[in-house]
Amino acid sequence: SLIMWRRWFGTGLLVTCFSGIGCDSPESDSVDPLSTAQDTPRIGLVMKALTNEFFSTMEKGAQRHQAENPEQYELIANGIKNETDVSRQVAIVDEMVASGIDAIVIAPADSKALITALKRAQESGVVVVNIDNRLDTEILLAEGLTIPFVGPDNKAGAKKVGRYLAETLERGDQVILLEGVRTAANGIARRQGFEEAMEESGIKIVASQSGQWEMNNANKITATLITEHPEIRGVLASNDSMAMGAVAAIKAAGRVDDIKVVGFDNISAIQTAIKEGTVLATADQYGNQLAVYGIEYALEMLGDQNAELADKETPVDLVTLESLR
Repeated sequence: SLIMWRRWFGTGLLVTCFSGIGCDSPESDSVDPLSTAQDTPRIGLVMKALTNEFFSTMEKGAQRHQAENPEQYELIANGIKNETDVSRQVAIVDEMVASGIDAIVIAPADSKALITALKRAQESGVVVVNIDNRLDTEILLAEGLTIPFVGPDNKAGAKKVGRYLAETLERGDQVILLEGVRTAANGIARRQGFEEAMEESGIKIVASQSGQWEMNNANKITATLITEHPEIRGVLASNDSMAMGAVAAIKAAGRVDDIKVVGFDNISAIQTAIKEGTVLATADQYGNQLAVYGIEYALEMLGDQNAELADKETPVDLVTLESLR
């Protein structure tokens, strides 16, 4: 079978150890291709920063799914220390390929920079599924690659959240926008969704800066911008980590009552903030299921080499105090 051929082929390659996993520990995730059951595919889940609750939730969801389906596949999950450590993510992909992995399900930190490594993976016979952040479609086309994307319509999700904020404001009110990584397709799509919602509602975005998805960055940017633009009435944060950073800055400035914050991801901390009234709304893209959707697609592709490689859109829903009750 394709899997067994890759197993045997993998033994001739350098077997590397993943970060945080000891090579000599008998209970560690050994990457010896022959140590597993012959017909159980090994699926690598490559995430962004595990310090972001969204990705730790994603990992837990995948681990739970694997524990419920142990005979279907083995899971090797890994992530990076921060959202911008693209070179480490490239290295993780290369290490997984060298270990003889059968499939990689990846949430790329950058929509362009991971494509070369994923091309190498595909050329080695590895099935690749893209989740969360869409790979650059033009580069994929130029490279002659077909990598299916499984994930939500980020623009539509951000637009829902933006419109909800707009309904609580007046035409002509000012807001600021905290963008994600500017080379990430989901960051671009969310920014566009927020911008369209504000434009349609006659609300002015007076400043737009990238917080790189990180809470601390968002905290500093928000603190500066609310001093520079004292009239602002809202903060559009492209993920919940940045929304939490914005909330801390707004609390420190004593402006919780007059500046509304919205986010994206529906992490548990944001649900608490919505209940407390420090955050108005967020978007739920079902992070605990997102990797599972990708894994199930990878298993389908491993089972049928002629499977059609089509994108699959997953749900994204508005989360407000009403919906949490």
